[in-house]
Amino acid sequence: MADKVKVGIVGLGRWARVLTRGSKQSDQIEIVKGYSRSEEKRNAFAADTGMATVDSMDALLSDPEIQGVILTVPNEQHLPVAEAVAKAGKHIYTEKPIANTLENGIRLEALQEKYGVRAMVGHSARLLRGARMMKDAIDSGELGTLSFMESNFSNERALELTPDTWRWYRDKAPGGPLSQLATHLFDSLYMLGGEIDTVASFASKLSPVGAEVDDQSMTVLRFSSGALGYVGSSWTTAGVYFIRVYGQNGLMHFELDFGSWDDPDKVHETSTLYIQRGKDGYGKREVLDMGASNMFTDELDMFAQMCRTGNAVELEAANGIVALGVVNAALASIERNGEAVKLTEIIDGARSRAAAEDQSAA
Repeated sequence: MADKVKVGIVGLGRWARVLTRGSKQSDQIEIVKGYSRSEEKRNAFAADTGMATVDSMDALLSDPEIQGVILTVPNEQHLPVAEAVAKAGKHIYTEKPIANTLENGIRLEALQEKYGVRAMVGHSARLLRGARMMKDAIDSGELGTLSFMESNFSNERALELTPDTWRWYRDKAPGGPLSQLATHLFDSLYMLGGEIDTVASFASKLSPVGAEVDDQSMTVLRFSSGALGYVGSSWTTAGVYFIRVYGQNGLMHFELDFGSWDDPDKVHETSTLYIQRGKDGYGKREVLDMGASNMFTDELDMFAQMCRTGNAVELEAANGIVALGVVNAALASIERNGEAVKLTEIIDGARSRAAAEDQSAA
């Protein structure tokens, strides 16, 4: 077996620990060094994980054994940190969203050609076993022609917000759950349904605490195939995560307990995946065995493959651009009172603005 790909990690908060746990189950990748500007976080991370930390980015990026770097830093730091990593000739893994703005996401994507590296975005939800089994059923023709999808990712976040939390503010969490939760489903439905043509969305604010952000959204996607998809997301209700896909030969439903999200080895213990075939009703559903899996280990293995080969992988930067583009299209639709917005309008517009701003700054 080939040696494990050695990588570093920047940003040593909660999510760095989640990914580090996932990496310890991999025979493909090894996180060997971590960095944070905070000495307190470095010490806590080392104590929790037993992993070495360094006190400067240079110390991490100058290590010739490190082939790639995982970024778990705040969204507004994704681009500048990614550029430092790319300049050092290392491959990039950044948590979702690809960047704080679509323009910066496009700039991050462009680092690949500029510096001869690859970048991927951690949209791990599409790697959940239930979602992959749905994808297999669609691709094999078992469900027939895909016609409709519906999904929801919600929790009680807005009932607990305070002004000292970043999610309180519209500019930091645009759309509230739309940008923080629904983005997972936008990417998963894109994986299941293919190219997205138009986006239409409505939102409202119902939280009693007075936060700036909208805390409910309902979004409809029209796919290039003609299929439709619905994504609901709320911050004022009990937690739920489900996807249901409808084909002309049957339907499948996947639902999980979000409480196990950080510990994906146990997701299957509180998840359900079933199929209804043909014209069968709910009473004749067949519950399918998903078995244990770990979406974080799977995505880290994908990063190892990218570092080893230098080739694009499924979670490439371009997919991150689509997911963030759908969020922006939904926000534009909300501003236009639910008007359907072409996804190409949003992404092409951001590319033009980024190019113009970069030329002006040159």
